[in-house]
Amino acid sequence: MSRYVVGIDLGTTNSAVAFADTRATSDEATRTIEPFPIPQVVGLNETAERPVLPSFLYLPAEKELTPGALDTPWNKKADRVVGTFAREHGTRVPGRLVSSAKSWLSHAGVDRRAPLLPWNAVPDVEKVSPVQASTAYLTHLRDAWNAAHGKNSDEKLERQEIFLTVPASFDAVARDLTLEAAKAAGLEHVTLLEEPQAAFYAWLSAMGDSWRKKVNVGDLLLVCDVGGGTSDFTLIGVTEEGGDLGLTRLAVGEHILLGGDNMDLALAHAVAATVPGGMEGLDPAQRVALTYACRNAKEVLFSDPTKKVAPVMALGRGSKVIGGSVKTELPRSMLETVLLDGFFPDSGSDDLPARGRRVGLTEIGLPYAADAAITRHLARFLTRQAGSLHAEGNVVRPSAVLFNGGVFKARPLQERVVAILSRWGAAAVPILPARDLDLAVAQGAAYYGLVRQGKGIRIRGGVARSYYVGIESAAPAVPGVPTPIKALCVVKMGTEEGSAGDVPGPEFGLVLGEPTEFRFLSSTVRRDDTPGAVLDRWAPEELQEQESLTTTLDRAAGQEDDTVPVRLHSKVTEVGTLELWCQGSKGEGRWKLEFNVREPSEA
Repeated sequence: MSRYVVGIDLGTTNSAVAFADTRATSDEATRTIEPFPIPQVVGLNETAERPVLPSFLYLPAEKELTPGALDTPWNKKADRVVGTFAREHGTRVPGRLVSSAKSWLSHAGVDRRAPLLPWNAVPDVEKVSPVQASTAYLTHLRDAWNAAHGKNSDEKLERQEIFLTVPASFDAVARDLTLEAAKAAGLEHVTLLEEPQAAFYAWLSAMGDSWRKKVNVGDLLLVCDVGGGTSDFTLIGVTEEGGDLGLTRLAVGEHILLGGDNMDLALAHAVAATVPGGMEGLDPAQRVALTYACRNAKEVLFSDPTKKVAPVMALGRGSKVIGGSVKTELPRSMLETVLLDGFFPDSGSDDLPARGRRVGLTEIGLPYAADAAITRHLARFLTRQAGSLHAEGNVVRPSAVLFNGGVFKARPLQERVVAILSRWGAAAVPILPARDLDLAVAQGAAYYGLVRQGKGIRIRGGVARSYYVGIESAAPAVPGVPTPIKALCVVKMGTEEGSAGDVPGPEFGLVLGEPTEFRFLSSTVRRDDTPGAVLDRWAPEELQEQESLTTTLDRAAGQEDDTVPVRLHSKVTEVGTLELWCQGSKGEGRWKLEFNVREPSEA
């Protein structure tokens, strides 16, 4: 057992750390989860502690690397910087600023190990990959922790049990890439935890034993989590276990790339409309700088409800009006109007998000949701889950809601969502009081670490999706018609982490010695499919195709056949990733398939 359990919220906009001492007694431990103030560069030649680490990486030009300017107590030759100074200075030089790395980490349409960022980089920048950017944030957290706590080797962060949070909607690839970034930062003892669950654990930690007085058996509790890059929805059911109350995570939403980043851009357009020339009068660098400036102004207004306006300034290039600086302000009235009407419109439960027609050619970039209305995405989630959860009517009616994510620092946004949920369910939906929205996920992750040691209340639920592998049908070839694909269930929704088992059914032929494609699918609604079930057809909304895996599997020693009969064995690891093993029926060879592990294994 490590000295501490450490929760890390690796956020799109901000990252945070909290911890608990495992040497405390059970009651003491759950009461004394502490936030870790993070030392970071806040100005040239200046470091200071801040509650969170802004998830920004600045890649300075050679001329900016004056001796000591970006140094930290643990790095006296820094050639890049993360955190507060990176964010604030990067708004002036956006072509050198890496942001939204977490969103890129989940983007299946690009090579997430390739140097992509900054996406709009200036020509002389040596770009980094989303994995490398994530590694940079985690490395900073490691070094900052070790500077404060690591005098003894057994207290270094590398030696602690770490619970690292990810969006509930992250697929297996994004989860594995997150673990890869953690390992590259030297963090070996890492378990992943879904962010909405972490937020709920923070609520449990804050409530203590009194949480049982706030809920009843049969309640459905909605966690509505809107962060910098994603909107995540989770349903947790209150159950009875041996005469006591229990909690089970019942459903999670799909991956929706919609959050604070989109809101910042919308605010930038609204603010630009108040200056001569509008957004069209700004060059690309100014547009990016204005968006970052609006983000800062938004956070100023969210953090201080007494402020009516916040300044907005984006530095330009040259001395002309169009090329010069943009200096204006963001009024609170504009902030609330843009966010309420644009992102939280008063919609009905049957008012689902618009898909939007795709243009034939499009820029490569983050695949943001076509519809910015978060309330319509919430309606879609609750209506999709109504059938599988046997809800009355066509929409799930939550008994209470817990808000998470920096977006909900704005009380009017919480009130809008509650009003809509109450109208959908024809009954008032109370709010479960949340901890500090910047720190709740990290604190909840640390609490979960204690739960794993028997010191708290555990949310049951296992994996949030059913998983399937595509099986090519043995059908005659028809010109112009692709061979039908069946979906073989290999993991049932709710399977607990650490579980493994054979996939029942017939043998399958595994192709060796040539490039082959493995297709993976998942479902957040088909909760009754069991391993071995074969689907011949399904509704488009029932299964979502994941990133396919193209690889060449080597023959085992002595094998000559191109195709060998195998039986399948699936495993959900302790950290929540999926392994699919193909075992030769005659004992000849064993191959492991993962979403991003591309070599055969003889283990």
